[in-house]
Amino acid sequence: MARIEQKVRDLVAADAEMEGVIQTVLDRAEDGEVKWVDVRDDLSSGQWGRLIEKGVLIDGDAGFRLADAEATRDALDTESGAVADIDTGTDSDDESSWSMWDKGAAVFSIALFAGYSWAPMRNVIGSAMNVVLGPLESTLPFYAVVMILAVVTGLYSTILQANLMDSEKMGEYQEQMKKIQEKRKEAKERGDDEALERIQDEQMDAMGDQLGMFKEQFRPMVWIMFLTIPVFLWMYWGVGIRGADAVFDLQPLILPLVGERAWTDGVVGPIQVWIVWYFLCSMGFTQIIRKGLNIDISPTGT
Repeated sequence: MARIEQKVRDLVAADAEMEGVIQTVLDRAEDGEVKWVDVRDDLSSGQWGRLIEKGVLIDGDAGFRLADAEATRDALDTESGAVADIDTGTDSDDESSWSMWDKGAAVFSIALFAGYSWAPMRNVIGSAMNVVLGPLESTLPFYAVVMILAVVTGLYSTILQANLMDSEKMGEYQEQMKKIQEKRKEAKERGDDEALERIQDEQMDAMGDQLGMFKEQFRPMVWIMFLTIPVFLWMYWGVGIRGADAVFDLQPLILPLVGERAWTDGVVGPIQVWIVWYFLCSMGFTQIIRKGLNIDISPTGT
């Protein structure tokens, strides 16, 4: 009898009309029994036969009876909630589905990565960015230029994440997974193998939500990379990487705990000074910006 709930859910998942069919059978059943003549005006013979074939209806004293009326009712209640969740998810996916612009930004961002290893592309992008950033670099020390760029990139990154990522939806995804984990733990403690099988099916269904959560997280990252990679390539081009001569007139930088270092010296393995300085500035200023603008991009539950 414990499998009846799953059988009912499978029937409804395969054919949405079966939810109404099963509800009709439940409503017409007296003491758990129902006859074909009681429901034939509302059910087709095929639908009636599927209930018998699946074992939802079994032989009774005067007709057929529900194998487990309570489990059948619980399955319908659960399935109705699941359908509502699926509908909501579909609408949300439509709302958050990537536009043509999002996809174009993703393709362009991936293409920009070639500039890190292909000098001609790096030179073109670096030279183009230098038209805008060159006057700033010639006016201020390079470490100050990097600080300004860290502030600017931190500002638009925070704004993009706040506007393109639905924190409430992310919280719903996480809450859903948390509930499934709690149910799984309880079922293990009870030693309920049937419940564990149902929970495993729920986890498989939730994989679609995990994909949706990943899309929510990655969408703002596409635009952040679209705007930030050219800035990185300009710095990469200007400090002189891979044996190239530095374009900028650079003075050594003094880093805490490290001391005086050239901009292309390694600090942690191959990670060079200019990258470390940028990320230190970026992390610090980004936190200040989020606090100042009161922006929280962490997932929030409903």
